[in-house]
Amino acid sequence: MKGSNQWNANEYNKNAGFVSKLGLPVINLLAPKKDEKILDLGCGDGTLSVEIQKYGSQVIAVDLSPDMVAKSKKKGLKASVMSATQLEFYNEFDAVFSNAVLHWIQDASLVIKNIKQVLKPNGRFIGEFGGYGNIKSLQEAMQIVFEKHPEYGEFPNSWFFPKKEEYTELLEQDGFSVHYMKTFKRPTPIGDIKEWLDIFANGIMKDVPTSKKESFKKEVETILKPKLFTPQDGWVVDYVRLRFVAQKENNEK
Repeated sequence: MKGSNQWNANEYNKNAGFVSKLGLPVINLLAPKKDEKILDLGCGDGTLSVEIQKYGSQVIAVDLSPDMVAKSKKKGLKASVMSATQLEFYNEFDAVFSNAVLHWIQDASLVIKNIKQVLKPNGRFIGEFGGYGNIKSLQEAMQIVFEKHPEYGEFPNSWFFPKKEEYTELLEQDGFSVHYMKTFKRPTPIGDIKEWLDIFANGIMKDVPTSKKESFKKEVETILKPKLFTPQDGWVVDYVRLRFVAQKENNEK
């Protein structure tokens, strides 16, 4: 997929540990029950899967990154390399949980169809990901730099940040009842904007020549500093999250 990211588990854990920490409230929304079978879709290094298991649930963890799956297995999790658009289960799970993953996949309808396939009747789908307006300043800054340097090619924006009405409609079209859907701003402190770009925009920078990557990051930093940086708070990124609870309809087998 054009612009898709490649994940290094050690670098991710070092510089993006906030992703799992901020996902803990989504587990409360999931409300795992003892002996439930739950799929953690896009498990990363397995941090949240481990938390779900503490409720006595049986967790199956999947991620597209072999490095992340290896980290999850080291934590004792049953984990596999698998795409959200090609899930290899059927009618198997009481719930599907996903944190900070679904905005990486543009074909949202295909993902929802796969999730419906793996859920038991009345199964729950609970998640959080980037909503409409997420990282708006960052996207605009990167696009400006791409436009300034046509040799980098076209800006490969591959993120999916829907409005809550749009995602509700997609879920309902594919046989889900939506019980909760909320979009909210969540300004998120990060350590350094260049490290953020290395982790979350390495797919965007894929076609930027290696010799120009530092220059690219510096230009983005210069544009963003007046907007996202203060001496008191450091870098605070303009995150917007979409959080939801949906249920596979009773008549769906």
